[in-house]
Amino acid sequence: MTIKIAPSILAADFGRLAEEVKAVCAAGADYIHVDVMDGRYVPNISIGQPVVRAIKRASDVPLDVHLMIEEPERYLESFAESGADILTVHVEASVHLHRTLTAIRALGMRAGVTLNPGTPVGALEAVLDEVDMVLVMSVNPGFGGQTFIARTLERVRTVREMTRARGLSIDIEVDGGVVVENAGEIAAAGANVFVSGTGIFRTPDYAQTIAAMRAAAERAATTTTQ
Repeated sequence: MTIKIAPSILAADFGRLAEEVKAVCAAGADYIHVDVMDGRYVPNISIGQPVVRAIKRASDVPLDVHLMIEEPERYLESFAESGADILTVHVEASVHLHRTLTAIRALGMRAGVTLNPGTPVGALEAVLDEVDMVLVMSVNPGFGGQTFIARTLERVRTVREMTRARGLSIDIEVDGGVVVENAGEIAAAGANVFVSGTGIFRTPDYAQTIAAMRAAAERAATTTTQ
């Protein structure tokens, strides 16, 4: 599957947010990853629909909006109207997860479902046919700058095996502690979408970092499929 790099604006300079978004788009980003936190599902509070709309105006690539909020089904239409192209919800956050995922697609967005580090991979079984992307968290959600959890690689391999067994072409995204140095092993495990916040925004040359991350992932993915 095609490797995609999704800089997470959680690590951007919010005082220059439009400039930062334009800079990573020009540097080769495939998506802009937007973390929405409500202070309830996760302990942190980040941004909402008005900022998503502003990011949409500054971006020329799709917005990958990750809802770390309780009852996400209440806000699907408003995020669609704000410009989300991909909308991802957590397994535990919606009582009627299947309904929520089908509603995301009905609104014209791609539907994603997120697994926290402590969520069994088996939680995907009932909804895997209803999603376009699985986001495997490689840190506990809520804060940027955390260290990659090594066991994530095993979980990614399991998810990829599940999709292959069903003949599904689903993106597998990894978020948390993703840097150039571990992009290869993440790709080798089966992921093809790489969310990176500090791993991109804390480097001096966004284009160089994105290119290096993509190259490392593509080399590993090619080797794995040979």
